[in-house]
Amino acid sequence: MVTLSKEQHLDMFLKMQRIRDVDMTLNKLVRRGFVQGMTHFSVGEEAASVGAIHDLTDQDIIFSNHRGHGQTIAKGIDLNAMMAELAGKATGSSKGRGGSMHLANLEKGNYGTNGIVGGGYALAVGAALTQQYENTGNIVIAFSGDSATNEGSFHESVNLAAVWNLPVIFFIINNRYGISTDITYSTKISHLYLRGEAYGVPGYYVEDGNDVVAVYETMHEVIDYVRAGNGPAIVEVESYRWFGHSTADAGVYRTKEEVDTWKAKDPLKKYRAYLTENGLASDQELDAIVEQVAQEVKDAVTFAQDSPEPDMSVAFQDVWVD
Repeated sequence: MVTLSKEQHLDMFLKMQRIRDVDMTLNKLVRRGFVQGMTHFSVGEEAASVGAIHDLTDQDIIFSNHRGHGQTIAKGIDLNAMMAELAGKATGSSKGRGGSMHLANLEKGNYGTNGIVGGGYALAVGAALTQQYENTGNIVIAFSGDSATNEGSFHESVNLAAVWNLPVIFFIINNRYGISTDITYSTKISHLYLRGEAYGVPGYYVEDGNDVVAVYETMHEVIDYVRAGNGPAIVEVESYRWFGHSTADAGVYRTKEEVDTWKAKDPLKKYRAYLTENGLASDQELDAIVEQVAQEVKDAVTFAQDSPEPDMSVAFQDVWVD
C-alpha cells in the first residue's frame, strides 16, 4: 500500500471537485450556446482520471479521447484557458480552434483530447517511441473508453508498443457503453485488460474505478513498472458516466434504476467519507475546497464570456511547422 500525504489527498480531492464542477456547469451552459461543438461529460468518472494521473510529472505525456475534460483538468490545465477554449475564444488554450474534443496544454504534458474513437492510441505509441529514443525517462498514457478497444488502432498500437518495449500505458475507463451499445453486445471477453495477454503485455484491473485511492495505488505500481523500462501495460478500471454519451444523447437506453445505482457510488462522496473517517481531512477543510472550486469555475466562465472572439486573419496560423 502506498502512503499518501495529507497534501496529496487534498490535491486529489480538489481536482476531482474541479472536474465535477466544470462539467456540471458546462451541462447547463451548453444549452445556451456557450460551448462550440459537441460536448461529452465525465461526471461520475472523476476518480478514474485523477487516480491515473496523480503520479505523473509535467513531462509525462497523456493523450485523451472525446470524453477528456477529466484528464485535461487532472493534468493541470488552467481553468480560464480551458473554459475560453470551450467557448471558442481567442484566449483559449488552443486559441479557440480546438474546442471540447481537442483540448491540449503541452506545457503540462497534455498532447490533446481526440474526437476520433481510438485516435489517440497510435499517437501515444509515437510519443512513447520518442521518449525511448531520447532516453527521457518519461512515460505516456493513452486514455480511452471501453468500446475504443474494439478498434483496429488499439490492437495495432498495443502490438507495436509490445514489440518495441515502449513506455506507454493503455488506460481504459470501462463505463459499459459505446454510445448506446452495452459492452456485452460488442465484446465477448469478461474484462478488457485480458486483451494484453495476446500481445505479451501485463494487464491490471481496478474493479472499483470510483475509488480514487484504489486507482492511484494500481497506477503507482504500473507507472513504476513502465518507467523502469519494462515496456507497456494495460489498465482497466470500472466506472460509469452519469449523463448520456454526449449533449445530443438523452440516454434512454439505460434505466433510471441503473443510473441511480451508479450515482449512489459517487466517487466524490466516497472519497470524502474516506478522508473524514480516516482523519485525513475535516469536513471544514473539504467544504473550503468545494467553495474554492465553485469560485474558480465561476471566474473561468466570466473570463471566457469576456474574452474576444478569434480574428479570422489567424485562421491558417499554426497549421504547418516552420
